[in-house]
Amino acid sequence: MKNTFKSIDEYFLLFSEEIQIKFEILRKTLHSQDSEIEEYIGYQMPGFKYKDKPLAYFAGYKKHIGFYPGPEAIRHFESEFKNRRYKFSKGAVRFPLNEDLPLDLIEKVVQLRMMEIEQKKS
Repeated sequence: MKNTFKSIDEYFLLFSEEIQIKFEILRKTLHSQDSEIEEYIGYQMPGFKYKDKPLAYFAGYKKHIGFYPGPEAIRHFESEFKNRRYKFSKGAVRFPLNEDLPLDLIEKVVQLRMMEIEQKKS
């Protein structure tokens, strides 16, 4: 993307209201996991960090929302992504726009990422 975003809200404005609602649900789900989760723009995407370490990113596309929790989290939840028929790659999973976001799964992925960050700090 050629745009340089100063905030997540600015990024959201590029998308339809329907997608903005999904983004806001995803944003609230991430923040609900811990009061120390902070948001920022990273790689020109909405990003979230925990204890000053990258936690996850997401981005909007024509038919899906890409969720980027990192390769370890993707490997850990690979079988669950397959069971739910989500397309995924080494560092991302795709949530189709024509389906509800899997908030239970997103929460589990974020909890795993937070635990990984905690373990790396000690």
